[in-house]
Amino acid sequence: MIAAGGQNRPSGYTVWPCVELFSEVHVSEPGLLVVDVAAADEETAMAFQEAITARWATATADRTTREPGQPGVRLRCYVDLRQTLDSQEQKTS
Repeated sequence: MIAAGGQNRPSGYTVWPCVELFSEVHVSEPGLLVVDVAAADEETAMAFQEAITARWATATADRTTREPGQPGVRLRCYVDLRQTLDSQEQKTS
């Protein structure tokens, strides 16, 4: 679990103060994910999002965000691993 505070925890997870909270409804059941992407540029972040949307039902982001004074861009999307896309199911059948 990652929480705000800017300190490292004994469990080995790094705590980042810039992590935004999300609603518990987004992860209320097994198979639901909130994916926060940090990338060097918008093209990389969007390419990653496209790779996810090619396989699973995904609520995508229209754009990336930048934090003043911080390198790179950020993107958040919501993924439902329980719902694979029909095209993917046909390829594996």
